[in-house]
Amino acid sequence: MEQQTQSPFQAALKPGIIMGLIAMAVTYLAYFIDSSLLASGWFFLVSIVIFFVLIIYFGKQYRSDLGGFMSFGTAFNFSFITMVISGLISSIGTILLFQVIDPSLPQVLADLTFENTVSMMEKFGVNPDSIPPDQLEEMRVNSASGFTLSGQLKGFGFSLIFYAVLALILGAILKKRDKSLDY
Repeated sequence: MEQQTQSPFQAALKPGIIMGLIAMAVTYLAYFIDSSLLASGWFFLVSIVIFFVLIIYFGKQYRSDLGGFMSFGTAFNFSFITMVISGLISSIGTILLFQVIDPSLPQVLADLTFENTVSMMEKFGVNPDSIPPDQLEEMRVNSASGFTLSGQLKGFGFSLIFYAVLALILGAILKKRDKSLDY
């Protein structure tokens, strides 16, 4: 009897859910330890690395289930679908955190983000006093808008583009061609 292989969507469902729950757990853990971690560039970087490693791990498992070989298209589809599912779950968790659990958190994070931006500008030699007040206020408003419900939904939309680019890279990493089929 021939073994049935899963489609990329079916195979990506479980890893996507697992990764989404892990992302939620890491976000909530950072929130409970020190909410300012959520505005840190390091937190974002560590999250991306964990995300990348987990997709490679699950992708290699799926490739093994397929007999050890996977086309670029299958690897891309698997990676992209996994990230979309994970992103949806993570976004729901973040929306709950910002809108229900701690509605004051978005303003705290927006202020921290603005302060980090100004600090970064100072490191590059820009004096914040030389920036017009209306431009500083616009930066402050833009920092806050990312933490609103509509900002989070818009952010997820932009994440889809990031997921597609990352899936292209992961597809290239995960693909493996059966060289025995070469003539």
